[in-house]
Amino acid sequence: MKFITFKSKFGLIFLIAVFFIIFDNWAFYRHVLAVYPLTLENTGFLASLIVVLLNGIIILLTLFSARFLFKPVAVVLLILSSLAAYFMDSYGVVINHHMIDNILRTDTAESFDLLSAKMALYVLFLGIFPAWFVIKAQIPYRGFVTELSAAVKVIGLALVISALVVLPLTPFYASFIREHKPLRYFTNPTFYIYSLIKYSKQRLKGNEKTVVTVIDDSPRSLGNKRELVVLVVGETARADHFSLNGYAKPTNPRLSKENLLSFRQFYSCGTSTAESVPCMFSLLERGEFSKAKARAQENLLDVLKRAGVHVLWRDNNSDSKDVALRVTYQDYKTPKNNLVCDEECRDEGMLVGLDAFIRQHPKGDFLIVLHQMGNHGPAYYKRYPKAFEKFTPVCKTNQLEKCTQEEINNAYDNAILYTDYFLSKVIEFLKPYSKDFDTAMFYISDHGESLGENGLYLHGLPYIMAPDDQKHVATVLWLGDGFGVDVATLKGKQNQKLSHDYIFHTVLDLMKVKSRVYKQDKDILEGVFLP
Repeated sequence: MKFITFKSKFGLIFLIAVFFIIFDNWAFYRHVLAVYPLTLENTGFLASLIVVLLNGIIILLTLFSARFLFKPVAVVLLILSSLAAYFMDSYGVVINHHMIDNILRTDTAESFDLLSAKMALYVLFLGIFPAWFVIKAQIPYRGFVTELSAAVKVIGLALVISALVVLPLTPFYASFIREHKPLRYFTNPTFYIYSLIKYSKQRLKGNEKTVVTVIDDSPRSLGNKRELVVLVVGETARADHFSLNGYAKPTNPRLSKENLLSFRQFYSCGTSTAESVPCMFSLLERGEFSKAKARAQENLLDVLKRAGVHVLWRDNNSDSKDVALRVTYQDYKTPKNNLVCDEECRDEGMLVGLDAFIRQHPKGDFLIVLHQMGNHGPAYYKRYPKAFEKFTPVCKTNQLEKCTQEEINNAYDNAILYTDYFLSKVIEFLKPYSKDFDTAMFYISDHGESLGENGLYLHGLPYIMAPDDQKHVATVLWLGDGFGVDVATLKGKQNQKLSHDYIFHTVLDLMKVKSRVYKQDKDILEGVFLP
């Protein structure tokens, strides 16, 4: 087959840029049109946006247009952009640095959950075919100085054209830049490239030798009775899908029979596991939190360990997101450790063998962290054993847009039903220990989930633009009989607006650990325990 020969590389650059504009930016157009409808008044601005984005991509490609660099870069961008287009079009997600972190931390099993025929078509038609064309295209190259001069002229022309279309529409762009910054998050490939650079900078800083700051070198356990607390880190559980919080479906049949408290207005620190989990255990509050800062100082688990608490982290998710680096960590996502596995290893398997761990330590308190698989999407139908498929019909594909809202909700709610069962098993495990320990179970989900509302699926949107569906999380507290509590005060907390910022200090109170970093005003249980 005879392929086209371009007079210069800039012809191919322009063609690739036009391809990106036509095929890979539908999510961007959809979100822009939601803010700037296609009216006569907005037509000029909308057309100028396309021109500016086109010129931005031309400049980007021109910067990487050196003889032995251009084609490899173009091929990689076409493949990556086809994947970015698929996830943005299908799930409404944003490929920012947090999402890139999530992607790179996703294990093999989770990756398979995302595969679909639709993804393959995106990669084939928007990635592989055009990449093959780029590889086969003939491009004449001139001397280095000539090519450099031409590149400078092309970049200059692109900047001039962009300025000419922006200046007459300054009021539109002032509003666009100031008030609608999130719209830019959907530009493809420019925003994910920016995010990759930002992520790489953060990782390079993180790879530097970090001196971990000790936030309290002398915490003390004050309890007369030993403490045994199980802290369950949930996955992707929305507060409004717990029947404990008024949801119409009976998703909490077992927990509703227990004497416990559901905090109905609890909000997450982030919208992804990679962000929320380290934030949950950090002394840093959401407004000041960053993963780099969190890695550079000890967290809640470290403080408890220093106080003599036996800390154990069992994980049926991807990992602890650097939280459990200095405590005992056990991977329960493998049949080697988890004895309750069918299609995948189940959360209840993390309870097996805990009795033996407690017997190994005849003195001291315990904090046991169980990190769930929970409602990890998009394959919600895989997150529970068949016996828990109570709500039907069920969405049995990871291509959620192919399912009805009812089918998606049913699959998601069945996974909540299994979490209800798992949490009831945790309580059942703790009850026999209540004679010798102050026992408690504290369950907090890491973030919520979009289930198709307003065309959004999954989670991970930047916090500023994420709906409450991704931030309003299920949170439940069960206290054993050993805790003397003011019931009225405790129940008064259930409708209080709370967040992950309260976890650090609340757990210190639960564990009866005195620490100089404890903040009473961030302790949910302040004033609850009787003298």
